[in-house]
Amino acid sequence: MKSITPPAETFSPKPVDFSKTSIDYQNRLIVSTVVIDGELVILSRFGDDTWHFNNTPTNIGKYSSSIQFGIYPEAYRGTIKEVAFCYLTRGRDSRRKAQESSAHRFVVSLNPFFKYLERLGTPDIQKLQHPIFRNFVHESRSLISDITKKPLGKSALVQRFVAVEALYELSQYTNTPLSEHPWPDSSAVFLANGTGANAPHKQQSLTPLIPDDIFCAIFEKAHDQVEKSDYLLNLRDEMEKINNLPISEGKQRTLKNKTLLKLGYPHKPFDLRKEITDLRTSCYIIIAGTSGCRNHELANLQNGSHHKTEGDDGEIYHWMRTVSEKTYTGPSDWMVPPIAVRAIRIMERWAEPYQKKIAIEIAARRKANPRDPEIALAAKHAKALFLATNKSGGVEGCRSLGNSGWNTRLQEFVESAGLNWEITTHQFRRKFANYAAHSKFGDLRYLKEHFKHWSMDMTLLYAMDDTWGQHFDLDLLFEVESEEQLIKEGVVSQWFDEKNLGGGYGRSLKGWQRDPLNLAIFKDHSTMIKSIAESTAIRSNGHSWCTADDTGCVGNTVERSRCGGCNNAVIGKEHAPMYQALYGNLQTLLDCKDIGEAGIIRVNRDLRRYADVLGDLGIDVETNLGQAT
Repeated sequence: MKSITPPAETFSPKPVDFSKTSIDYQNRLIVSTVVIDGELVILSRFGDDTWHFNNTPTNIGKYSSSIQFGIYPEAYRGTIKEVAFCYLTRGRDSRRKAQESSAHRFVVSLNPFFKYLERLGTPDIQKLQHPIFRNFVHESRSLISDITKKPLGKSALVQRFVAVEALYELSQYTNTPLSEHPWPDSSAVFLANGTGANAPHKQQSLTPLIPDDIFCAIFEKAHDQVEKSDYLLNLRDEMEKINNLPISEGKQRTLKNKTLLKLGYPHKPFDLRKEITDLRTSCYIIIAGTSGCRNHELANLQNGSHHKTEGDDGEIYHWMRTVSEKTYTGPSDWMVPPIAVRAIRIMERWAEPYQKKIAIEIAARRKANPRDPEIALAAKHAKALFLATNKSGGVEGCRSLGNSGWNTRLQEFVESAGLNWEITTHQFRRKFANYAAHSKFGDLRYLKEHFKHWSMDMTLLYAMDDTWGQHFDLDLLFEVESEEQLIKEGVVSQWFDEKNLGGGYGRSLKGWQRDPLNLAIFKDHSTMIKSIAESTAIRSNGHSWCTADDTGCVGNTVERSRCGGCNNAVIGKEHAPMYQALYGNLQTLLDCKDIGEAGIIRVNRDLRRYADVLGDLGIDVETNLGQAT
């Protein structure tokens, strides 16, 4: 992913010290604005009961794009407002100012603490003492979730406790500053048991990794749907023509059924609508699965997002432009394979009816009230691709499908394929990182064509077109590296579990493993595995694991027999069938009369090499070629 410098913000609220301002001044403070036809329109002021935001991701609903203060305990509402404004304008500890969606999450995270204070009957937060904070921590740790029926997880606890820390810090700029730090000798992470071995950076990803068989089945079903896209969209357009005819609904229904049968579609209009919805889901799966984009980045995908460049070698590279809001990178370019480009093209056509409805809505709102803030909000979705029909305030409209809606649609898609897997949008990013890591690792077994660019040097690829930006989505690269490390650890663990290994490195490793003094230098087995994986270059060449620092050895390609004696090779039982087959094939060549003396010498040499490898693996090539001991 490459980043493009975003335009400067038109308006940004400024920090205020509420202890030095009047109520009237506070209530007139501007919280958020929108720009309509070049004119700045106020969206919310401090005194409003609900603050509406415009600069939130398009994949979240109206609730998450606002703060509704009326739902919070009245005794603390003024403090919550002041703290929320400080959070928006100051951020924490002089860090970057918070995003509007983060402000919503911050206030929501404060609610458990204020509900707790309300139960205690403690209206004055300025007089809170340490025992009150300690008891809140104890109650939170003991709380059983209504959803999971289990105690709150570390992340949920950290979120609660961090919000209380922020309350103390930001309240110093309000009329009700907390007099004492909630836990001066501790931290939110420590209280949530998130330090040491439980520290977030030491934990494996909580995002489940979609199994290969599940992902391939999902991707295949999505691909099949994409293959029918022209046919399905042509049918949809015919149905839309009938919708526009000045005839009754009953006659429209009859005409639709006849038209579908005439065009070779044996099902009802309802079934077609479902297939059209599935087509949107299919395109999402293909783009998400081959780009690594987050859900909100795909929600920001718009018409004309595709661009391509040509390398010095004539290779064509495809790019997809969208907006990333998680890391403040703004408009960004993501490298994608041709199948993702096709999915984008399909969605550009798929979205046309929805985009027309948004254009009609904007025109109607502009006619009724040229300064209606909903004009700007609707405009954010006007050219989006992944649209859906929704209802807001009883009014039907079209907006980008939200994250929760996507989770529902994806689950329906998975279940319709007869698969048993609980899927969510963020799993595609981890699966992409996992496949990209396998591609770099030389061990990509599936979808190789779609991930081939990840076996190259991504730094060079993303620097190829300077005019399209200079920065990466470093988070994605780090996730790929993290997945690569997990793969390496799994391989090393497998080496230690196997009784026999072939290859020079494999034999040496087994000899090293048999000496207890070598194992004693590590704290535990897990530490040993991680240490060896981190310090060893490991990649698969199909017939062995190669630990050399480069890929120049011919043993990786044309002379595979040399890996058995190479000091950089590890050959395990998973490779045994290949060596058994190679040994058997070479035996048949001994009867060939036309390979010459040099050919016979080469065959005998390779037979000895393969026999040595199979012997290292505990396989007797003479009496029991097909079985490992």
